[in-house]
Amino acid sequence: MEPRPDLLHKDSPDGLEIFQLTTETGVPSSHVYMEAQIFTPDSKRLILHRSAHPHGSDPTDPEHRYLVCELDNHCQLASITTEAGAMAPSISPDGEVLYYFVDQTILNGGCLTLKKVNLDGTNRETLLTVDSSLSGTDFRPSRPYPLSTISSDGKRIAISAFLGDGETADAPWGLMVFNLEQASVELVLYGQTWCNIHPQYSRSLDTNEQHDILIQENHGNICDKSGRITQLVSGDGADIHVICDDGTDFRNLPWGRDGNEFCQGHQCWIGRSQRALTSTSTRTPRGCELIEARAVKYSGHMGIKTPNAQRNDLSRQIPSPDYYHFATDINGKLLITDAGPRDSGGAIYLGEIPHNETNPLKNMTYLLNPRSSWGKGSHIHPFLSPDGHTGFFNSDESGLLQAYMVHGWT
Repeated sequence: MEPRPDLLHKDSPDGLEIFQLTTETGVPSSHVYMEAQIFTPDSKRLILHRSAHPHGSDPTDPEHRYLVCELDNHCQLASITTEAGAMAPSISPDGEVLYYFVDQTILNGGCLTLKKVNLDGTNRETLLTVDSSLSGTDFRPSRPYPLSTISSDGKRIAISAFLGDGETADAPWGLMVFNLEQASVELVLYGQTWCNIHPQYSRSLDTNEQHDILIQENHGNICDKSGRITQLVSGDGADIHVICDDGTDFRNLPWGRDGNEFCQGHQCWIGRSQRALTSTSTRTPRGCELIEARAVKYSGHMGIKTPNAQRNDLSRQIPSPDYYHFATDINGKLLITDAGPRDSGGAIYLGEIPHNETNPLKNMTYLLNPRSSWGKGSHIHPFLSPDGHTGFFNSDESGLLQAYMVHGWT
């Protein structure tokens, strides 16, 4: 860990401190993703990865490692995986275990393995290997999405993958739910539009709500027969849904798809609530806004025009909003977000989320300029520790992607 007071700005709050967490020469490092469940609930440990980029890693890279970062021990880093192809980590809700996958898939073959290990590196165990067609189907997963998501009761993990055989055009992608108690897997959703699905389990502790998964549907995407995405969306773009993890109760969120407002493809739950948040891009007036809503009954891919839906533009009091990636604390009280202008390194802001669902964000505070190049391989992707006391972000300001930490606003 290296103090980085040089990254403070004249407008940064008094008492703010910035640290560079990864400093290895010649090796890019990153945090996992702002929506990933990679923090222990006591806010003392999180997962980073080396030889990686903000959207994952190369499954054939022998240098890739997931790292445990001990915040109470000077942010000491320790490798917790060694396998090539390790991916999609999730920390158990009790903070004791890391679940992850090992991707050794090929089109219509190979295997996808689910493993777990204690965060101290002991008791590594293989839970399930998928090396044949998924039960009740002819589909074998490949090109798994680089993020998994774990239910708040710690009993299920979901991940998506390509389901094509390498010969069929417009092949589907699908969402798989792994039962951790039974060591079984079920395909609960599939279709051509479910690439880059960003699955996120609700953090709610309610026994019904903890089965809900936030998902992204990418209309008009183009993939070749091998599952390589050449165009993520077209037309009116993506829309966002919620589905129960048994494949039922498909619902809409009222964002985008009217020809003027478009979902950026960044969304999250607001803490443990059933409120969800997305960033949108609008043509008129031009801007990138933060909009919250709750899921309602499915009525077609209507986006903003979904009947009986209520939206709250959290950024409506911000002149010329320009927001992209964001996250909240576990209580749903604080929001951290990156923002433009992208051609000058960007900015990171911290704001307060209103308790009700009609008011805008409060006390939006400029924290720093991360000096990012904003290339796809250097996205800032800020997120918060569960307690909201510490923020994390990526930057390539040094000439190489690295992971950073900021705190001192409380």
